[in-house]
Amino acid sequence: MPETPAPARTKVLWLARLEYRFHSWRERRARARGHRPTITPFPGYAGVDWVRVLGRVLIVPPDKRSGAGEFASVRGWRSFAAVPIGYAQVSVSIAGVTHEVVADRGGVIDTVLPATLEPGWQTLTMSVEGGEPIETRAFVVGPDIRFGIVSDVDDTVMVTALPRPLIAAWNSFVVDEHARQPVPGMAVLMERVVRDNPGSPLIYLSTGAWNVAPTLMRFLRRHLFPPGAMLLTDWGPTHDRWFRSGRIHKSDNLRRLAREFPDVRWLLVGDDGQHDDAIYTQFATEHPANVAAVAIRRLSPAEAVLAGGRTVVDDHGAAEVPWVTESDGAGLLERLESVGVIDD
Repeated sequence: MPETPAPARTKVLWLARLEYRFHSWRERRARARGHRPTITPFPGYAGVDWVRVLGRVLIVPPDKRSGAGEFASVRGWRSFAAVPIGYAQVSVSIAGVTHEVVADRGGVIDTVLPATLEPGWQTLTMSVEGGEPIETRAFVVGPDIRFGIVSDVDDTVMVTALPRPLIAAWNSFVVDEHARQPVPGMAVLMERVVRDNPGSPLIYLSTGAWNVAPTLMRFLRRHLFPPGAMLLTDWGPTHDRWFRSGRIHKSDNLRRLAREFPDVRWLLVGDDGQHDDAIYTQFATEHPANVAAVAIRRLSPAEAVLAGGRTVVDDHGAAEVPWVTESDGAGLLERLESVGVIDD
């Protein structure tokens, strides 16, 4: 069973300690108002005898509902108003067995637990402080599966122009989730790949913050993207850095997937607006047996301007694995068909 990474034992950056004290102060104020923590679950993934459980412990602002009883449209800034509960004790129940785990400093639950489950989507529950159990899901990869998909999110499945700081802030904190636009053809591409490879895992690997995960999950459902596990990150300082590195986050999780599923070959999907080409190049060089193909979406000229330009996509003509590039999902689908990754 894969091991949950042990926390680093290095000296903690003063800014990280200050952030934790600030969140602790917010937690005390929220509890004084009678608010109690809950768990926001994130879809995880699993092997034949283990499960990677993902979620976050938060005290969230009271829900606002429309007159018809529906949840009001959610702007990004509201997801950042929740109070993370650091080091919370969480009960996780899987197939009738309960495990006690501890969230990290930012309230994030990311742990590996033993379990033997049937392949496909399976349900488990989490609870905190004796509260109502919250259901979540994990996709169990069967022992015979040899193919999987890892997809970036920003500017790959959803138009965000993320690299430019002001645009990123606008998209994350202000823009209504219904105003976000999908990249044309990407939902069809993802659905086709999943349909042609039954039982294969789909992992959405993004440098976005866990705060926006609920918004992202609703966006994917609304635009008919197939469900998948979600690997995001936590904004703010770490124990030794002022800001988390999205590039390290992606690289580390790709290497982890290669260790956890050594027999799976991944279709890696990204775009040329960040560092996906360089990240995938490095991973393909280190783990060529774990890469089925790489598909890079080219940003339009307008998107490239908003994104602060494009990264240079290297010439991969001599690469051991197929590399394709196009401007939308339909074009990438045709390219993947032409190189035999997807059947015509």
